[in-house]
Amino acid sequence: MDWFNRPDVAVVVENAPLRVSELSAIIECLLDNPLLQDILVRGEVTNYTHHSRGHRYFSLSEKGGGNTAAVIKCVMWRSDADRLSFNPSEGMEIIVTGTVRAYAPHGSYQLQVKEMRKAGVGEKFLLIEQWKKQLAIEGCFSLERKRVLPAFPARIGVVTSETGAVIHDIRTVVGRRYPLEIIISPTAVQGEEAHQEIACAITRLAGKVDVVIIARGGGSFEDLFPFNHPDVVRAIVACPVPVVSAIGHEVDITLSDLAADLRAATPSAAAELVVPDRMVLTARLQELKSRLNTALKDRVATAQDELCDLRDRLRPQRFYRKIEERKQNIADLSERLERSFSNRLVHERLILAEMKTALDSRSPVAVLSRGFCVAEKNGAIVRSAGTIEKGDSMKIRFYDGSSQVVVERVDHERNL
Repeated sequence: MDWFNRPDVAVVVENAPLRVSELSAIIECLLDNPLLQDILVRGEVTNYTHHSRGHRYFSLSEKGGGNTAAVIKCVMWRSDADRLSFNPSEGMEIIVTGTVRAYAPHGSYQLQVKEMRKAGVGEKFLLIEQWKKQLAIEGCFSLERKRVLPAFPARIGVVTSETGAVIHDIRTVVGRRYPLEIIISPTAVQGEEAHQEIACAITRLAGKVDVVIIARGGGSFEDLFPFNHPDVVRAIVACPVPVVSAIGHEVDITLSDLAADLRAATPSAAAELVVPDRMVLTARLQELKSRLNTALKDRVATAQDELCDLRDRLRPQRFYRKIEERKQNIADLSERLERSFSNRLVHERLILAEMKTALDSRSPVAVLSRGFCVAEKNGAIVRSAGTIEKGDSMKIRFYDGSSQVVVERVDHERNL
């Protein structure tokens, strides 16, 4: 083996005894094997001691067949123990990361622990993630299915433990804010079979209440694990009335919180969300009453003003005055109409006179009145002397009459 070549390890000679220090050196060399460095070990905590200086001393045991058990001593120095998110306790199953070291003063070996976590938590986290993906596909966390809480519920149902302080807190808040009937559907809130009881407790309230509160006080990840189970989530989704979740502390988020219609930080906060505050309602009613009284007074005052106006308008003197005003208006309109019509007639007469003058100036009668006449033969106007002969009968038209003549002589000479 390689450790025999190290100068600080004595060579084992047949039948030659080893000194204690030599044996310790050989053991320490063996423990330097990489297989014993930063290893993961799972076991049950026993003989746990929290030293006053912050160091943690304990043993990890593994139950074997019969009454035997494999045990290894462990130590976790304060510099590493200060990073723990929980306090180990007797019987807790954990997984540690550490290195095997020899402790020469006692001639023993121990596991020097660097990190520690609860056994099974990692697996349960993975299981919750798988459930979360599947339930999301089913639409259990969809925002579209979230329901609004009733403004004035008549009865509320509470799913919780009968013996816990949760129901007392809810009753206190409801009694102070808005007393109403509370129906408790008792259930276990932790344990291996708790998820089945919680789902059944939710189902029992169907048709009996207007809203459901699922409540549990604070607890560890393990304690709250049942509220992540798909049976509980599906029971919340199937509940016919809105569901409010108040599980653990505000920082604890379970799948039930994601499926509920509303999440509250604490059970008391859930009660405040579910029921209104009667003091606030009373103050609101007083405000509305005051506003209603003011509105009624204003309406009555307006109606009184309208009534007085109608009375004034219905008085005979006012009617007579209105009639006189209308008569005066009619007289004014009649006068304006007559004046306008008279002016229009004068204007039209002037236009007609101008047109008559223009027509008279172009009239044949006016020409005849100046001494001219028109000769007609056989009903046609004679325009030339060449068209008449001696003995023709002609009609001579003057401006004031006509005469019938016979042509005795025709002179065809043309006067220039």
